[in-house]
Amino acid sequence: MSDTREQFRPDDHDNDHFLLTTVVGSYPKPEWHDRARELFEAEDTGFDEDDWEESKDDASRVITHEHERAGIDVVTDGEMRRNEMVEYFAHRIDGYEFNGRVKVWGHNYFDKPSVVEPVEYDQQWLVEEFKFTDEVADVPVKVPITGPYTLASWSFNEAYDSEAELAYDLADLVNEEIEALVEAGARYIQIDEPALATTPDDHAIVGEALEHIVEDVPDEVRLGLHVCYGDYSRIYPEILEFPVEEFDLELANGDFEQIGVFKEHEFTKDFALGVVDVHDTEVESVAEIKENIKKGLEVVPPERLTVSPDCGVKLLPREVAYEKMANLTTAAREIEAELDAGEIDVPACE
Repeated sequence: MSDTREQFRPDDHDNDHFLLTTVVGSYPKPEWHDRARELFEAEDTGFDEDDWEESKDDASRVITHEHERAGIDVVTDGEMRRNEMVEYFAHRIDGYEFNGRVKVWGHNYFDKPSVVEPVEYDQQWLVEEFKFTDEVADVPVKVPITGPYTLASWSFNEAYDSEAELAYDLADLVNEEIEALVEAGARYIQIDEPALATTPDDHAIVGEALEHIVEDVPDEVRLGLHVCYGDYSRIYPEILEFPVEEFDLELANGDFEQIGVFKEHEFTKDFALGVVDVHDTEVESVAEIKENIKKGLEVVPPERLTVSPDCGVKLLPREVAYEKMANLTTAAREIEAELDAGEIDVPACE
């Protein structure tokens, strides 16, 4: 694949080195936006479809600007229009139906959908979301989209002989959506596959699904794969064969214990490193994040390192999420300046 990274360097970037900073996707919703959803879903409140659309637009605008204020190079709208990473898409795919919530762990429940007939692409999923955010933002916008393996794995399969067959059909639908997003102007798309590292042998299914997804996607479009949770030794180095340019991985939450996995074989793709923990409300200092970024330089050189949070930050208090993002960007810019000055050794280049 071609190098698509440089298109996201700001025109006024101060340093010769460039560590791309971005977010994984979700962000805490403003309390008033949650209240608006409750009013819209309740009966006899007088809060109608137009009111709900206005709330979604306002929340998307606010969070996009919040990412920009924190200094993030490539932003999202914090997924203000989405409720959950599988449910949101299942409602928009023919072949899915919902039969009520199921308990997934502890006291947490998930509206797990069922695939009851062959899936079909009925309507665009994210194009209007992207167009709105792209118009609002003054910096590039990334589009996170749940991948076909997770859409299949986190659903009940009542229509296909195997989960793999379902994943491949869903991959064709994801490909249709990406083609529509590219036509709308999207140039950075992230496939979210949190289910991947939790299963020992299914990386081949994900690889085949990705081949379906990338078909006819132009070379200038940056495609990344986000994986969180699980044991990365189950999927590495096999994932290096996947047809994406960047891997976004959760490592801060595990205190970087798995960083050694990615040094056993040369990491030949771009590395989007999670440098702040999205499960901890303590805000990492700039100094701490700089040390975390340096761990990424043990795996790849600076020109292939992206800096991001571990995962979506939607479960954090909003002020904590913002402070983590702001410290992340400050740390990245300071590391760049120190690289320019020759003050940092880069083990990956030795």
